Amino acid sequence: MEYVLHLLIFISIYILLSQSLSLTAGYSGLISLAHVGFYGIGAYTAAILSVNLGIPFLLTLVLSMLLSGLMAIIVSAISLRTVDDYFIIITLGIQVAIFSVMNNWQRVTKGPLGIPGIPAIKILGFSFESKISFLLLSLFFVGIVWFILNNITRSPFGRVLIALSEDEIFTKSLGKDVYKAKVISFTISAMLASIAGVLYAHYISYIDPTSFTIHESIFILSIVIIGGMRNLWKIALAAAFLVILPEALRFVGMPNTIAANMRQIIYGAILVIVIFRKRDTFTMKSQAIKE
Repeated sequence: MEYVLHLLIFISIYILLSQSLSLTAGYSGLISLAHVGFYGIGAYTAAILSVNLGIPFLLTLVLSMLLSGLMAIIVSAISLRTVDDYFIIITLGIQVAIFSVMNNWQRVTKGPLGIPGIPAIKILGFSFESKISFLLLSLFFVGIVWFILNNITRSPFGRVLIALSEDEIFTKSLGKDVYKAKVISFTISAMLASIAGVLYAHYISYIDPTSFTIHESIFILSIVIIGGMRNLWKIALAAAFLVILPEALRFVGMPNTIAANMRQIIYGAILVIVIFRKRDTFTMKSQAIKE
């Protein structure tokens, strides 16, 4: 039961991350590989403030979101001067830079040694130490983020984001401030990602830079692509699928000498099949529309 609750908590965290990325990737058309960087900023901010200064959870959550938002504004002010492939490369560079800061700024982050002893979340005197209580708290934040994103995407601002992702030049011709819309969506996305970072830090009670690598960024982007760039419900299902799949493969009876490598091969093969099925479905829908 504890193992199942552990998986559900991680699924909740990845739902938060992938849904927050969908605002940037799905609605603004900005494929960002720096998303895990903001996730890490949230985690490290929470860890440093709670361990070193004893600041309570709600305040660290707000400060983590503000710091991630500030960093996102700075990053977007630079990266959004470019488009398409160039934007992806810049966000890749930013992700590498953020990881390097986490790994080398030992005076603050303790580098590869990480930060241990992160306390459990306490709100109004109640401590979320048990897995069931932490899962309920995580689901609460999943609901809050879903509510925020659902309202943003259905608002006039959301329609502007959809328009610019489809045809940026046409959106500009309508008098819309495309650059401002991109900066705002990128910033909101980063701030929501930091919530997942705060939850992760307090749940694991220890963080180090290896949890916030470019591989993690690619994994989250994969969830968004498989789930559907603008479908929050399917993104949630994709997050659950991709978190559970490698764990399920652990129960496939294989010799210990090849088990680890075979699980990676099977995992990769299943992802390829899923992507091809989605491509075929998209192609069929496009042909039906044309006919």
